[in-house]
Amino acid sequence: MLSAQDNDILCRVGPGTPMGTLFRNYWIPAIRSDELPSPDCPPVRIKLLGEELISFRTTSGDVGLVPNACPHRGASLFFGRNEEEGLRCVYHGWKFDVTGACVDMPSEPAESNFKNKVHAKAYSTHERNGIIWAYMGTREVPPPLPDMEANLLNTDPEKIRVMHRPCNWMQGIEGEMDTIHAAFLHWGFDEPGEPGSFSYYHFKNRRGAHFTAKETDFGTAYGCYREAEEDTYYWRIGLVLFPFFAMQAQSPMVSEIKMNAYVPMDDDHTLQWEIFVSIPENERRRNMRFPINRTSEPMQSSLGAVYIPQTTDWHGRFNIDQNAGNDYKIDREAQKSKASYTGIPGIRQQDMAVTESMGTIYNRTREHLGTSDSMIIRSRRRWIAMANEVFEKGIVPPGVDNPDMYRQRSGEVILPRSVDWWDGTKHLREQWAVPEAIETPVSGGGA
Repeated sequence: MLSAQDNDILCRVGPGTPMGTLFRNYWIPAIRSDELPSPDCPPVRIKLLGEELISFRTTSGDVGLVPNACPHRGASLFFGRNEEEGLRCVYHGWKFDVTGACVDMPSEPAESNFKNKVHAKAYSTHERNGIIWAYMGTREVPPPLPDMEANLLNTDPEKIRVMHRPCNWMQGIEGEMDTIHAAFLHWGFDEPGEPGSFSYYHFKNRRGAHFTAKETDFGTAYGCYREAEEDTYYWRIGLVLFPFFAMQAQSPMVSEIKMNAYVPMDDDHTLQWEIFVSIPENERRRNMRFPINRTSEPMQSSLGAVYIPQTTDWHGRFNIDQNAGNDYKIDREAQKSKASYTGIPGIRQQDMAVTESMGTIYNRTREHLGTSDSMIIRSRRRWIAMANEVFEKGIVPPGVDNPDMYRQRSGEVILPRSVDWWDGTKHLREQWAVPEAIETPVSGGGA
């Protein structure tokens, strides 16, 4: 368990907090490109790290990200006119470009130079393959975007999934570190598959899992293994990457490229970003070193969710029709008849039910952790220590200036018992080709 003080450090992300300071060193997935579908389209309310922001796409296609409150007298820029390369406050007509510069101030006399003295805070943005990233740090020139393989691909927008989670970011990402729950929460009644397949070893020996976790250059990693054949182990290998990315142990390691991000809107709300891209069969075979046996098809974590219409509220983006208010549409008859272990339709919806039922910020002074929680224990310690170092000493955290550190893959694999799980999967974990990215130059930023 954690002390109350450490729990606060872990969960609080607003300006001036240790974890918020750590996160502001990195580029953050902030907006789907199709939320700003065309030049001069309506602006969008965005909440990031406890800050209320307004995003807009200019006439030339650049993306601006500025505070909600107009620097004049605090009126909301959400109601602004998006026109001719800037956002104009409708209260007195002050207009700001993507850098935050006031480019027009019609409420002042023509001879006044007051507009040259007014500057809105503005954050830099960078658009790449369907995602608009934001940099909320202090550098005049932002660091490079992370080489997150799933976002380096020109991905079908349908594969970029975002879901609002009304709980703290840590509760979401802890689920990605907790690979043991998959055999219960998601597939509690599944029978072992074809002998020699991953699902065969996964479900044949639900209670026989052993765990190891380690710190890495990019964050932390876990290995969960079960006995396979006399000379092999079945491994589930997952990763957590600073500041809030995860690659879970889902599907064969050579079958899928993944990216999960648990982006804090504020202390109590999170946007979960998720991308899954299948790897071509010929590439899978080329990069196998040890035989994978007769593997089953990847177990898809399909969202399977019904989105409700977006609203313009701060928390009105990417909500689904299953929530705490309707008990996530649990079907007690399906649960009782064993048609479903949980009775809750959908894998992510099952995750939502258990993590959100803890409250928006779980009181970790009450928990009792076991051996299967070794990855969670190690990762929390790493985050807290790193946040304190960044906050108190101003160090540059891991990955900020090393985009290639994010070239990683995760998943399931069968290895000889004599082979180390980490060294033996290096050729599978580390990305072997960086695709050509489709992106736009950095926009915005300012004082």
